[in-house]
Formats: sequence, structure tokens, C-alpha cells
Amino acid sequence: MMFLSVRKQKRAIADQQSLQNSLAPGDRVMTTSGLYATVVDAEDDTTILLELAPGVTTEWVRAAVREKVKDTADEDVDVDEVDETPAPAAAEKANESKAEIAPPLEQGKNNR
Repeated sequence: MMFLSVRKQKRAIADQQSLQNSLAPGDRVMTTSGLYATVVDAEDDTTILLELAPGVTTEWVRAAVREKVKDTADEDVDVDEVDETPAPAAAEKANESKAEIAPPLEQGKNNR
């Protein structure tokens, strides 16, 4: 059992190292802290430059890259299929609140 556990862990480490070595400019990645960014420069062996937003580039340790992610801009989304206009009844229900209003604190103390 111990042999299988060690082998699985070694395979996971090897997969992570191959991912980090395969990074190239333009790749969309997620860091271990959950930050999404685009690889700008991957020439250095230990660090990598990531673009967080247009014009905002930071330097990261390669080990901080968890995975490559599919760029959402590549997905084909037909805007005409989405109807963003709320139905009148749904809009009215959204404005109604079913929450009860608590009595003021002073009034609640007097009732005890």
C-alpha cells in the first residue's frame, strides 16, 4: 500500500513540474492563491512574469502556478440567445421583501 501511495505522489509532482516547464507567453494560468493571469515572459528557470490586468505585470515564482486554464474569450457565446430583460412579474417580486422588521432595542427591553 505504501508503494502505491508514494508512486501516486511522485506522479503528481512530475506532472506539476512538466506543467511549470511547459509555460509559454500567452498561456492563461491560475496561481496557487487562486489568481488568474496571463504569462508574459517565461524565459527564467525560477521566475515567471504574469499579467494580471492590461498593463499590470508582476513577477512570480514558477512553483506558484497551479494550472493552465482555458481562456473564456475562446468560448463561442451567442449574445442574441441571451434575453436579459426581466419579466414584469419577476421584476416586481424582486423588489418585494418578505423580511420582518425587528422592534427597536429600547422597546424590546421594556417588554421583558
